[in-house]
Amino acid sequence: MTGEAQAALLPDRRRLHLHHGPIDIIAEAFGEAHEVRLAYEQAATRFMTVLQPLVDELGLLRTAIAAPRPRARGSIVRRMIDAVWPHRGVFITPMAAVAGAVADEVLAAMVLGRRLARAYVNNGGDIALYLAAGERLSAGVVSDPDCLGLDARVTIDASMTVRGLATSGWRGRSFSFGIADAVTVLAASAAAADAAATLIANAVNVDHPVIARRPANHVRDDTDLGPRLVTTAVGALPPALIAAALDEGALVAAEMRARGLIHSAYLALQGETRVVEERAVEARAPLLLSRHSPATQRVNRRIHRAARAERWILGSAWTPPENDELGVGETCSLPDGSSGPHTGAAGSRPEDHEQAFASTQSSAIGHLMPTSSEDRPA
Repeated sequence: MTGEAQAALLPDRRRLHLHHGPIDIIAEAFGEAHEVRLAYEQAATRFMTVLQPLVDELGLLRTAIAAPRPRARGSIVRRMIDAVWPHRGVFITPMAAVAGAVADEVLAAMVLGRRLARAYVNNGGDIALYLAAGERLSAGVVSDPDCLGLDARVTIDASMTVRGLATSGWRGRSFSFGIADAVTVLAASAAAADAAATLIANAVNVDHPVIARRPANHVRDDTDLGPRLVTTAVGALPPALIAAALDEGALVAAEMRARGLIHSAYLALQGETRVVEERAVEARAPLLLSRHSPATQRVNRRIHRAARAERWILGSAWTPPENDELGVGETCSLPDGSSGPHTGAAGSRPEDHEQAFASTQSSAIGHLMPTSSEDRPA
C-alpha cells in the first residue's frame, strides 16, 4: 500500500478528488449545496477504507473465476466476483472488475440518504452513475489517446438500465489480449461494464507481424495474467484485418447484449468503429458492421434470435460528438502519468474545463456533464 488515503476538493470547488495508491478518483454530485457537501463527506469516509480489504484478498482476486463460486469477505470483492461470474466460461479474474467495483462502492456511499439530482464516480475512466428520475448525463468518447479529441458522445438518462460505463483496450494501463484502441461499454453497474469491456477488447483481435505481444509477467511481475501473451504494440493494419478484428469483438458484445449483461458497446480500432446497441424487432436494423464479414452474419443471426425472445427498443445512446456543447478544445496531448487528475478529452488540467474529469487509467472517456446546469452545486 502506498501512502495515506487523500480526499480534497479540486480547485473548482465542485468536484472531489480521492487518491490512494493506484486508485485515483474524480467524483461529482449535483444538487443543493448542503446535500452535495454531505455526499462528499460520505464518499471520502468510505474511501479511507477501500484499499486494504482488496490487498487482504488479493490472492482470490488474481485467481481465474470458476465454479464453485468463491466466497469473499469484503463488499468490493463481492462486487468484483458478481461482475465476472457470468463470464466464467472464459479466462477472467475478478481483477477485471476492480476499478468499476471501487467506483460502484464509493458512489453507493456518496448517495446514501442524500437528495441529489445526479452524481458520478470516475475511477480512471470506469464510471459509476446515479440519476434521479428525469435526469441525464453525457460523456465524450476518445478512441485515440495520442490525440485526445472526442470521437463520439453517449447520453445516459434515468429511464435506461445503465448505471455504469467502462473502457478497455491495449493502450491503457491494464493489459489486453486484443488490439482494440478502445472498447467502451454501458451496463447496469461500473463493475459489470468493466468486466465486459475487458473481454470484448480481448476479442478484438487478429494476427499480423506488426502486432507485438509479450508474456504479461515479463511486462509486469505483479500481474494476474501470468505468462499469457498481452499486446504491447500495434502497427498500421490493412483495412480488411481492422474490419475482421472489430467484427469479432462486436460478436462477443452482441452475445453479451443478448444475455442481458450489457446495454451497448462502442469499439474502436485505427479510425474504424463498431456500435452494438439496442434495436427493435420490427426494425431488424443491422449492426454497424462491415457488410461482407462472416462475423457480421453470425452477429445478425444471434441478434435476431435474441430479439424474438425479448422486445428491444429502437434507439441509440451513441451520437457524433458535439464539441460546442461539451466545451472541449482541440489540443492533442497525453496525460503526464502523475497521480494528479487529468482530463480524458483535451489533455489539459481539470480546472480548465469545469466538467472535465480524470482519466488516468483509460483514455476512452472524455467529459461527463449534465444536460443542463440549473442545479449545479454552489
